[in-house]
Amino acid sequence: MKIWYPCKIKKDSGGKYLATFPDFSETLTEGDTKEEALFNASEALTLTLEGRAEEGLDIPFPPQIESEHMIYPSCRVQAALLVRFNRKERKIADMARSLGTSWPAASQMEDLHHWTTLRQLDKTAAILGKQLIISFEDNKRA
Repeated sequence: MKIWYPCKIKKDSGGKYLATFPDFSETLTEGDTKEEALFNASEALTLTLEGRAEEGLDIPFPPQIESEHMIYPSCRVQAALLVRFNRKERKIADMARSLGTSWPAASQMEDLHHWTTLRQLDKTAAILGKQLIISFEDNKRA
């Protein structure tokens, strides 16, 4: 599962490039170039997701169909959302027991401000019947 969201880029009348997200009407950013707007879009998306989590607002499931510009939030936010979206109905207490940790430590893995370790992610993936795959992807900013 990829934690990414589609982004639309449009050049405005002033020559700036405006980046917006269909899934997040409150999120927009700009840049002097298309590449700069796409770079800024990742930060704007990260801030939007963190803000929604803090306010208890819905975070939509990321589409798994690729469009022209797909933007990833920070890897910290991706990790938290991977746990959140894959845990489904499984209780945090059950996860904590399976991980051999406390409820607060297990619940922290869904905190978008928390840096979950690779070891914790790998154990969590196994508990959820998943496999953790780590990859370096080409930076497609054009």
